[in-house]
Amino acid sequence: MPSLDLSTTATLPKDAADAALLGRVWRPDLGGPAVAALRDGQLVDVSASFPTSRDLCEAPDPAAALRAAPGEAVGSLASILANTPVDGRDRTKPWLLSPLDLQVVKAAGVTFAVSMLERVIEEKARGNPAAAAAIREEIGKLIGDDLSKLKPGSPEAMHLKEVLVGQGAWSQYLEVGIGPDAEIFTKAAPMSTVGTGADAGLHPASSWNNPEPEIVLVVTSDGRIVGATLGNDVNLRDVEGRSALLLGKAKDNNASAAVGPFIRFFDGAFTLDHIRRTTVTLTVEGEDGFRLEGSSSIAKISRDPADLAAQMIGPHHQYPDGAALYLGSMFAPIQDRDAPGGGFTHKYGDIVTIAAPELGCLVNRMRRTDECEPWSFGTSHLMRHLARRGVL
Repeated sequence: MPSLDLSTTATLPKDAADAALLGRVWRPDLGGPAVAALRDGQLVDVSASFPTSRDLCEAPDPAAALRAAPGEAVGSLASILANTPVDGRDRTKPWLLSPLDLQVVKAAGVTFAVSMLERVIEEKARGNPAAAAAIREEIGKLIGDDLSKLKPGSPEAMHLKEVLVGQGAWSQYLEVGIGPDAEIFTKAAPMSTVGTGADAGLHPASSWNNPEPEIVLVVTSDGRIVGATLGNDVNLRDVEGRSALLLGKAKDNNASAAVGPFIRFFDGAFTLDHIRRTTVTLTVEGEDGFRLEGSSSIAKISRDPADLAAQMIGPHHQYPDGAALYLGSMFAPIQDRDAPGGGFTHKYGDIVTIAAPELGCLVNRMRRTDECEPWSFGTSHLMRHLARRGVL
């Protein structure tokens, strides 16, 4: 049976000693979460200077602010990681949380050509995985499978749109994939994301679903991109395939937005250009012995990360507590798991590992949404907790 690898070696970026890493940890002794810096293998509570993750992200130079903030050691990262999975957790000891708190959680969809084609297939299959293979072949013959060099909104893209409309093959997913406007939607509410080591949720109404390994940008209220982390945008393909108007039900479910393990802030050694060159890897290991591997190269993204952030926030869209933006994934698993032609879908108990050398590793076990820990600690609870601590 596969297990969660929550060792520090697996969890941390390859150059963790040089990275400005922000996490959040639940402190049972205080009855709530704390903002923490990783220093020499220890998680250090810096809440006295920055009560929320949002506050630190909004600093003029978050990396420098994190490094300079005084704090209180909570425990070793190794011991806190070991205590993070809910099964067997000692609730008298600290455990790791998602690094996000008050930020709104947004996501960009259809940002890679491969995933765009899969969304078109979902739409045409009406949520039926058995029909997907034949439709995939049909769509591939019509438009090809390499649109990575096509700039969305360009004259070439608009010409392709005209051709597809003439063929009766236009789709709402092609519109946001090659048209001028990106698809930006709300993935989850502030305070609702789960971190590494947590259970991630699958709605039991879905029988065709998949992980989406992604980079998540951290964006301030004034639009600055100050850091990044990893994310799993758990997706219910059959639900969204039935109707795009069911996007909320397909995307926003209990524990369906996993983020972590840490926010890595940009500094002289780590910049947005590193993100542009990053390849995110994915491994799915099932209790049935199934194993799936894949990757998603940000270099093949159709829209630049900075453009996506600019479309998310600006004069027409304000987020005073900042935002976290999933950049989308080029990985759309089609490998058969059970019956031939049935494609990939999760099974309960799957271990999903998402990794990138400069961001570390996010690992979660898939469970039913109603079996994952219920989301019961929201913004009001956080404010009362911080007030009791006297750090507001």
